[in-house]
Amino acid sequence: MEQKTVLIIGAGMAGAEAAAQLAANGIRVCLIEKEPEAGGNVKNWAKLFPDFAVAQDVRGRVFGQLNHPGIELHAGAAIATLSESRGRWTAEDEHGQRYEADAVLLASGFTPFDAGRKEELGHGIYGNIITSVEYEQAILTGRLLTTEGQVPRRVAFLNCVGSRDEKVGNNYCSRVCCINAVKQAIEYKELVPDGEAYVFYMDLRMSGQCYEELYRRAQQEFSVNFIRGRISEASGTIDHRVQLKAEDTLTGLPLRITVDLFVLMVGMEPSAGTKRLASQCGIAGEYGFARAAGTFTADNLTDRPGLFLAGTCKRPLTIPETLADARSAALQIMEYLK
Repeated sequence: MEQKTVLIIGAGMAGAEAAAQLAANGIRVCLIEKEPEAGGNVKNWAKLFPDFAVAQDVRGRVFGQLNHPGIELHAGAAIATLSESRGRWTAEDEHGQRYEADAVLLASGFTPFDAGRKEELGHGIYGNIITSVEYEQAILTGRLLTTEGQVPRRVAFLNCVGSRDEKVGNNYCSRVCCINAVKQAIEYKELVPDGEAYVFYMDLRMSGQCYEELYRRAQQEFSVNFIRGRISEASGTIDHRVQLKAEDTLTGLPLRITVDLFVLMVGMEPSAGTKRLASQCGIAGEYGFARAAGTFTADNLTDRPGLFLAGTCKRPLTIPETLADARSAALQIMEYLK
C-alpha cells in the first residue's frame, strides 16, 4: 500500500479530510488545489451552525492534518485534464505540470450562486444588498456596516436565492440556506440587540440535529421575524436604504418594507472544475454536479474504476456530512488499492 499514490483534486474540507485518512494508512497523497492555499469555502465563514463553532477552529483541526510527510500539496494549480490508461490516472494542470496516480478522488467542491443573475434582487446594482458569503466576511472582520458606515438597524434575509428556482435552472435545494439564515439573523441580533431582523422564506427546512431548536431560539430569545413570502423586487431609495416588494403568502397580501441591509442567502452550484472534469470523465450528472455510481452503497464510486467522489462536487452537503463522506471515500479507495 505504501507504494500506491492517490491524486486528490480539491483541498477543501472533503479533500483535506480524505488526504489525512489515506496518509495515516500509509498511502502517498498528491493533493491539488486551484486556489493559492488550501481551505475551500469554509475559509470565508465566521461561525458554523448549529452550535456557533468558530469556523477557523474547525478549519484548523481539519487542515492541520495536512502537515504529514505522506501528503504533497500543490496549491495554485487548477487541473485542466484528467485521463486514465491501463489502470493509471494522469492529470495535467493549467501550467502543464503532469501528475500520475493509481486512483483519483474528485473533491472539487462547489461555488456560491452568482446573485447578479437575479437582477430583480439588486445585487451589484444598489448599495446595501449583499450575499450571505459577504455577510459572513463582514462578521469575520467585525465590521457589519452599511455602505454609509452605519450600523444597520433593520436587516432582511432572503432564502432560496439560486436554489429551488426554475428561472435560473436550479430546481434543487441547497440544504444549508434555511439554517444559515437563522444563524445569521441571531448573529445580527447579538450585535444589535435592539435591531430588527426579518427572514423571508418559502418554507423552512430544519431537518438537521439542533436545527429546529435553533429556529425556536431565534424567535423566542432573539425576536427574529419570519415571513413566509416571496420578494419580487429590491430597489434603492433616495436615502440609500433598500425597499423590498413582497407577498405574504400566508395572508395573500402584498407587503412593502424598507431595510438598511438586505442579505441574499445564495445556494450552491458545482464549481467550474467539477463541471469540467465530470464532463471529461463521462460522469456529469444533473446541474453539472459529478454523478456517483449509486445512491446507497456506491455513493463514493463512479462508473470509472479508480475514480472516486467526495463532498459537494456531488450535491449540496453540510460540513459534518462532507467530512463523513470524505472518510467514506478514503475507505473505498483503500479497498480498491488492495
